[in-house]
Amino acid sequence: MVRFAVPCLFGLEGLVGEEIRRLGLPEVRVEDRRVTARGELGDLARLNLNLRCGERVQLVLGTYTARTFDELFEGASAVPWEDWIPKDGHFQVKGYSRDSQLHSVPACQSIVEKAAAARLGRIYGLTTLPKTGARYQIQFGIVQDEVTLSLDTSGDGLHKRGYRAVGVEAPLRETLAAAMVTLSRFRGKDPFRDPFCGSGTIPIEAALIALNRAPGLDRSFDAQRWGAVPARTWMEAAEEAMDQEFHGKYDIWGGDVDPKAVAIARENARKAGVEEQVRFETADMRNLRVTGEFGQIVTNPPYGERLLDDAGARALCRVFGEVYRSIPPRWRVLVLSSAEDFEKAFGRKADKKRKLYNGRLKCDLYFFQRG
Repeated sequence: MVRFAVPCLFGLEGLVGEEIRRLGLPEVRVEDRRVTARGELGDLARLNLNLRCGERVQLVLGTYTARTFDELFEGASAVPWEDWIPKDGHFQVKGYSRDSQLHSVPACQSIVEKAAAARLGRIYGLTTLPKTGARYQIQFGIVQDEVTLSLDTSGDGLHKRGYRAVGVEAPLRETLAAAMVTLSRFRGKDPFRDPFCGSGTIPIEAALIALNRAPGLDRSFDAQRWGAVPARTWMEAAEEAMDQEFHGKYDIWGGDVDPKAVAIARENARKAGVEEQVRFETADMRNLRVTGEFGQIVTNPPYGERLLDDAGARALCRVFGEVYRSIPPRWRVLVLSSAEDFEKAFGRKADKKRKLYNGRLKCDLYFFQRG
């Protein structure tokens, strides 16, 4: 078996842990900003294709303690890089250090790279490695002097689903949008609304969840070009994912006052293959009307650090709060905002809230439900 680490946005660790458990991997451990698990090599493909809320899939190759640069070098030299990286593999090193004696990230990066190059050069009998082949991103993490060395199997982050070639200003990360939909408990049975849809990320992620469609089916991953990972593992994982898809019509709607944003949202839905499951319209949220006893409104309105100044953001939240009072009481409403005074502007204290991050921007996800 091999060991995986899945980094994620702060606040989404529990959701990622549940995703990995549903895929059947053992020894799932939820940690700060990442989740680890054991699995077979074929699970590498299954994780990349199916995870909605994780940021990438890393293959853990070594863990050890290092308080000096010599210890860091020796530990990195002991990792069997040759089991994964061929003699022409194009490898580079990235990483981070927190609460550790080795706090200089550039120095640690250089040492890990030298150690990997020295071992690979010795194994392959080369004084200079060509680095002309597939990409192998080495990742190090040092937390309280404990070093973890991994290979990033994903390449581009998993939030890059492949459907959003263009977007509007201040886009919402797809992994966070999927988390918001998941936390709303939407599964496709009830109506779903996003009155500030922008480029359509939240409704599109809702449609992918309703269809149970693996979000990574329409993109590629670095490990697909690795000789150590058989091509059949990717084909088998894709076939398994497609066999589990649902089929049907769903009541998923996104609206925005900007016609250009709506046009982009429609194009993104087409690229994601959910244009038949989502309706996008140019609409003012003041005119939002919902029917039915149950439903979800999940949205990310513009706020001060995004598209509006603080005064404009507060005014918009105030009007949205007035609209909320016309919503049937048993509808579930989730609003993501970085405005610290959102509840005051909205005119109602949230039933609960959850701290999250959109990239590096600190936000709160507010939950409202009167019934």
